[in-house]
Amino acid sequence: MKKATWLVSIGALTMLAACGGGNGENEESSGGNGNGESADGGNSDADTTLVLYSSMTAEGERNTFEELIAEFEEANPEIAIEANFPGGSYEDQLRVMMAADDMPDLFDTHGWSQLRYGNYVRDLSEMEWVDSLDPELEEVVTDEEGKVYTYPMNQAQDGVIYNADVLDQFGIEPPTNWDDFKAALETVRDESGGQIAPLWIPGGDDWTIAQMEDQLLTPLFETHPDHDYTDEFEDGSFDWSNYEWMAEEIVYLEENDLLNQDVLTAQFAQAPEIMAGEQAAFMFLVGSIGPDTVEINPDANIGLIPTPAIHEGDDPSWIGGERNTLSIAEESENAEEAEQFIEFMTEDENARRIAEATNVNASLEGVDPDTFYSDYYEEFSDVSVVPYFDRVYLPSGMWDVMATSSAELLSTQDIQAKIDTMESEFNRLREETDEEGEVGEIDEEDVENVEDNE
Repeated sequence: MKKATWLVSIGALTMLAACGGGNGENEESSGGNGNGESADGGNSDADTTLVLYSSMTAEGERNTFEELIAEFEEANPEIAIEANFPGGSYEDQLRVMMAADDMPDLFDTHGWSQLRYGNYVRDLSEMEWVDSLDPELEEVVTDEEGKVYTYPMNQAQDGVIYNADVLDQFGIEPPTNWDDFKAALETVRDESGGQIAPLWIPGGDDWTIAQMEDQLLTPLFETHPDHDYTDEFEDGSFDWSNYEWMAEEIVYLEENDLLNQDVLTAQFAQAPEIMAGEQAAFMFLVGSIGPDTVEINPDANIGLIPTPAIHEGDDPSWIGGERNTLSIAEESENAEEAEQFIEFMTEDENARRIAEATNVNASLEGVDPDTFYSDYYEEFSDVSVVPYFDRVYLPSGMWDVMATSSAELLSTQDIQAKIDTMESEFNRLREETDEEGEVGEIDEEDVENVEDNE
């Protein structure tokens, strides 16, 4: 589970050669929020075109990033940047590019700088900004030999957002543990007469179900010393009957009307409007949802709490690590120009702007963004930041398994099927990982998804 090298058939490779990589020749992409967007390099007479892929999805985040790209191009007319925002198909597209060994010059490792993309990125340890990297993130993006895999433009501190006006209306204190969280959901359900969704999940974008599940894995299996199963996950001996709690709680939320009725069809893009209209109390979504909500309803009050503790005696946790990053492809022919762009992005003002646009903390010491959630990060500054569970203890590919199996669970309420799927896929994906951490075949569905989006 250390480094991913993907294999595809010769036929698939032939098709994928047109996906474009470090040569700057690809002028098409499927883009942000699934609408097929790319920002072509603004310098038509540039000597070098850098191809960049980012996992950013929110419009406000992308707008700021594109503004910074345009400013870099203006200051460096010899360099153009072709920015691509594939949205929900980002991971599939990058996996296919790995398979074709045709990576973009610059790309976002989205939390997998070492485990998935380690073989495909250049060492950035000699760059000036490394000395200013937040020590907590330095541990995440640096290996034992000192290789720095990526520049984290920001760092996640994810928890649960809530509509403070809804909670105030029903006299609810922001919860710190799972039992109080469920009690708060039940109060919203009962006091609102079912008119307000206690917990709103846009399951039509099923990654949002995995988002909640992954955040809860940390307090369930890691942070409490009497319920620490991390060694078992690492050596593959985890007893999957212990996963029953997770499956049962997901079913409990649905069967007790604690989720939105359209949980399997609601879309992520609806979240700000839902919050602005006081149609939901809680969401396992952070990012730009808060400021986007206030843009719609300036009177809205959106709060943030760390992920609630599950076991008695445990404390809440921020779930974190690197959020959006910039890595340079190992085989890029434009590494020098790519480093220029990263250095530009690490300038204090630019680092601050991207952190504020994404509403999370900057990765560099001395850069103090005024983000939408700054007051809450300050209020809970004593809460530990723990890396996302799947990035450390699950084999590559398990995020998709969580998303699809939990969506199926919400549809069927078949708890044992959920557990069996998680166990079998965990074992299968581990078996596909050889001693070097190299993952086996990319499945045909991934190739077809990318081909459909080309």
